[in-house]
Amino acid sequence: MLFANSTPLLWLSYYGLSLLVIIAVYFAFTFLPRLPRLVLTWMVAGAIWAPATFRLPLIEEGEFYTGWAPSAMVAAVGFLENNGAALRGGLMWLVLGMALGALIGVALWWWRRPGDDEYVVQEEESADESESPRRREPMIG
Repeated sequence: MLFANSTPLLWLSYYGLSLLVIIAVYFAFTFLPRLPRLVLTWMVAGAIWAPATFRLPLIEEGEFYTGWAPSAMVAAVGFLENNGAALRGGLMWLVLGMALGALIGVALWWWRRPGDDEYVVQEEESADESESPRRREPMIG
């Protein structure tokens, strides 16, 4: 059940809140063209959503707790604790998530790019103007 164990609820709320962050990032980059905006947004999504394993020592000697956490948090804790293995693993998954996010952003841009038929060539536009050079006003009766 979802509420019997707090870990699935924690991940569900984390991913729900991360969707709001990703939408905010997308709108924050509105000053950029579409390709860089999609690439940066999906890189942030890859950084937020990439999980990594961690291992924490318990109070008892030789006992460890292992689990999953966002790779950015694993890397940050590994850096703060001077734990090279945690830092290396967290950064590896973080960079991999960002690279995968950038590829998804490029793929979305490629898939939704405007086609050739949506553009009007200058010669076609001038040919349309030669047929009706002036706008005709509507007439009553």
